[in-house]
Amino acid sequence: MSPRRPLETILFDLDGTLVDSTHLIAESWRHTMRTHFEDPPPDEVWLRTLGQPLRTQLGYLVDSAEEVQAMVDTYIDHNFREHERLIRSFPGVRETVGRLRERGVRLGVVTSKASAGTARSLAACALDEALFDVIVTSDEPVPHKPDPAPIRLALERLEAAAETAAYVGDSVWDMRAGHAAGVTTIAALWGPFSERELVIERPHIMLDAIEDIDAYVAAPEVAG
Repeated sequence: MSPRRPLETILFDLDGTLVDSTHLIAESWRHTMRTHFEDPPPDEVWLRTLGQPLRTQLGYLVDSAEEVQAMVDTYIDHNFREHERLIRSFPGVRETVGRLRERGVRLGVVTSKASAGTARSLAACALDEALFDVIVTSDEPVPHKPDPAPIRLALERLEAAAETAAYVGDSVWDMRAGHAAGVTTIAALWGPFSERELVIERPHIMLDAIEDIDAYVAAPEVAG
């Protein structure tokens, strides 16, 4: 499969796509589980919901909003405390984002992460927020992935057409949200999800490296 037209707008997921935060997320999750459960659930529980908002993930494990909030607080405290030590940059991301910007592509971030964590992760990986024309986080009052609402909100704010836009993500939730929003879906195989897991979601494009996205971008307009 391939995009219907050359891409003019590219929206990115954050964790596992623009920043390598898998180890940070895993350690924060394990710390939270050890703190709140006598018999902590295995990593498989976390991995099944990876890519959804934290509050949604934790809500599968307990019954009350108070318990969820207590775990959210524990998770965020650990995550922020260990953030700079455990987060990593993916090779080629900063250079590719800068190059796309220079070519006139409209760029955005659509993430299930809250705004404070999003800003912190972008800064830690030397990704200036000014590189992106729109940033949509889980703080927005809309349903979140796999619902298409966050992607549609980003397109609306950019006044961009779905037909010439793409969503790049590493999870099954990203692919489902992108398909539902009517954009080109691009599976980021450099993230924690395997090709075997993502191919089932029928992404339009599967990329081994972020630099490969250049081949699908519209040529810059030449001034006459």
